[in-house]
Amino acid sequence: MRRGERRDLEAIATIQAASPQAAQWPPADYLQYDVWVATAGSALLGFLVTRTLAPGESEILNLAVAPEWRRRGVARALVGAWMQTVQGDIFLEVRASNEAAQKFYTSLGFRELLARPEYYHSPPETGIVMNFHSC
Repeated sequence: MRRGERRDLEAIATIQAASPQAAQWPPADYLQYDVWVATAGSALLGFLVTRTLAPGESEILNLAVAPEWRRRGVARALVGAWMQTVQGDIFLEVRASNEAAQKFYTSLGFRELLARPEYYHSPPETGIVMNFHSC
């Protein structure tokens, strides 16, 4: 795991394009936030984008893993490494239809906080806000 850099944007774009459930932002926009990447040799396996909202309050903005590296612990390692660097409340939103992501985050200790009807567009869908509190 390491901090993401401008040189990673092409690989991030490729992973994001192969991950329709992930947020589809312009990858260059991620550089204004905290970007973490998982690598093996010269290959970029996945990425995590986060931000600090206020002291003791952070948010996961996006997480995606290359299809060939899914279900191998990459997402868990990315989120786990980042969570060791923050304290307090961590928030995220996930599509209501993305049950795999909800199960993943629940396995990390996140809990459903509330639902936001029509939070997502293209297609319109409810967003599930999840929260984790670390000490």
